[in-house]
Amino acid sequence: MPDVGTITLVGLVVLAVLVVIFLKVRQKDLIGAMMAKRQPTAKLVSRADYVEGMETMPVALSLTADSLYYENPDLEASFDLNRIDEIEYSDELITGKMIDDDCTALRVRSHGTAFEFVLEKADAQKWMAALPPKTIAQTPTAHAV
Repeated sequence: MPDVGTITLVGLVVLAVLVVIFLKVRQKDLIGAMMAKRQPTAKLVSRADYVEGMETMPVALSLTADSLYYENPDLEASFDLNRIDEIEYSDELITGKMIDDDCTALRVRSHGTAFEFVLEKADAQKWMAALPPKTIAQTPTAHAV
């Protein structure tokens, strides 16, 4: 018969795993709520992963007539489209890391700083249509189509 210490340790490990699973599911629910909040006023809303260095965080990415928003329970940020210098779509991140075959990276540069979002290919096609690629040699402002 196992001793009380072993049972307690196994119980704590199981509890920790369940808490992690709950937090991940809850975060998806909160991002879904943020997407629903933006849906009426946005041209396009989708889930994405914001990539900063080696860290990724799930966000709700939305596009309005004049702004690009990325939000999650811990982050609320946006770009004015007229402040975006470049927009790129790629199969790899700035770090050179290849992303999954079913994903595309959306890279936005503003004032010399790059911001990357990983989108599913189907969502990336919609984003390319709504927010076409743009290089710094083109006109200085971005706009939603």
